[in-house]
Amino acid sequence: MSENIALMTQGLTKSYGKVRALRGVDLEVQRGEIFGFLGPNGAGKTTTIRCLLDLIRPDGGTVRVLGIDPQADPVEVRRRTGYLPGEMQLDPNMTVEGALRYFNALRGNKVDWGFVRQLAARLDLDLKPAIKNLSHGNKQKVGVVQALMHHPELLLLDEPTLGLDPLMQQEVLRLIIEAKANGATIFFSSHIMSEVEAVAERVAIIRKGIVVEVAEPVSLINRALHRARIRFKQPVDVSPLTNVPGVTVLSHDDGTSVLLQVEGEMDGLIKALAAFPVSDFETERPSLEEIFLAYYEGDQKEG
Repeated sequence: MSENIALMTQGLTKSYGKVRALRGVDLEVQRGEIFGFLGPNGAGKTTTIRCLLDLIRPDGGTVRVLGIDPQADPVEVRRRTGYLPGEMQLDPNMTVEGALRYFNALRGNKVDWGFVRQLAARLDLDLKPAIKNLSHGNKQKVGVVQALMHHPELLLLDEPTLGLDPLMQQEVLRLIIEAKANGATIFFSSHIMSEVEAVAERVAIIRKGIVVEVAEPVSLINRALHRARIRFKQPVDVSPLTNVPGVTVLSHDDGTSVLLQVEGEMDGLIKALAAFPVSDFETERPSLEEIFLAYYEGDQKEG
């Protein structure tokens, strides 16, 4: 395994009784990158993350985290990792500070408490209340702080902005970007496409326990269908545009405007339009969410 690879899975499988949660997951995340892991509930995101930390044992396949087999040395993997579970379980009678000091003790009391207070301040998290008196959003903040506070090499974050208001979501994304700038690798699952598109350098889409696509977000978007509406200064024959690879005419208006569907890059269409008296040009770029949903159209039809 290359030293440049932070985590890797090959042929990862896991079943819960008759339910096949993972059916051969292959992943490779480079050190220092922010990697988004996309999929709806039940697709296998959380199961994959738990296998990476040896919180559950896979039925088959290979796992390496920071070059270590988690089954052989789970303590070392967890020491070097910051983990935010999808459902953070904390002692309800502890205060926020008590819970964070407990996590610090588990990590050998090596955390800089000034950094903990800095994180809490940025997330508007009061350290004094008991956990049982916190809202869901504030419990999530506790989880974010405990994952980040020891400057781990690798962050495994399961829905890190779940339950947070938009301002706090943006602050968590800034913390993720700062962690990367300080050398950390970030692997995070999410169903909020806008945040994945904003920070992830690569994404994997998991569908029914199988990774169906790994790519840069911009690559996925550029590969998808666009729509373009062109208006002309005078009536024209738009038939030559149908000869441009990937272009389909959806509708046209007496030769003065045309609505096109474009598959892939727009470069060919733009070059072809140089021969036309164009007065206006509008395009609609698909969002990552639309692309993601396209992978699940089959599931929706089956349902």
